Amino acid sequence: MTAWAGLNPQAAAADAVAARWRLGAEAERETARRLRALRLRGWRIRHDVRLTGRRFNLDHILVSPCGTAVVMADTKRWPVGRTVTAAGDRLWCGGEDRTGEAEKAARYASLVAGVVGVEVWPLLIVHGSRVAGGHVQVGTSSGLVQVAAVDQAVRVLRAAPAGWSWSRARGVAARVDEVLSPYR
Repeated sequence: MTAWAGLNPQAAAADAVAARWRLGAEAERETARRLRALRLRGWRIRHDVRLTGRRFNLDHILVSPCGTAVVMADTKRWPVGRTVTAAGDRLWCGGEDRTGEAEKAARYASLVAGVVGVEVWPLLIVHGSRVAGGHVQVGTSSGLVQVAAVDQAVRVLRAAPAGWSWSRARGVAARVDEVLSPYR
């Protein structure tokens, strides 16, 4: 009660953090719901996993139907009313530099690629803020990162390498399951 009344700044700060976590969790669930449509196209999808021995979580891991690539998708809940743009090697959400988020996604994708043994593409899926043109990409020191509005993510993923190889996709998914575990 004192946080609401503005009398306890520490409690107010804790309430704000809890609210951000709740919004982030809701966005991750909405992303997962939207990504389900890819299962019918042969994609294998894992949610909320981590590399064994690591502390960070990976929101979504997707294995392409051809088995030649894995996508590491990170859901972001950024402020409504802002536009996400990429200019050169910088990612912006309104006037805020979000390049660090792209760098982190690229590093995580690189770590996953090292243990899975296939290319891993980083994708940021944005809720709240509008992404200019629905989809942008930004170059980072660790590689190219795709950034898509939540309503464009499935379209972006469907543009990945075409073809089907059930055996290769099954093998890559098995390797993903070996090296990634549920995040708790």
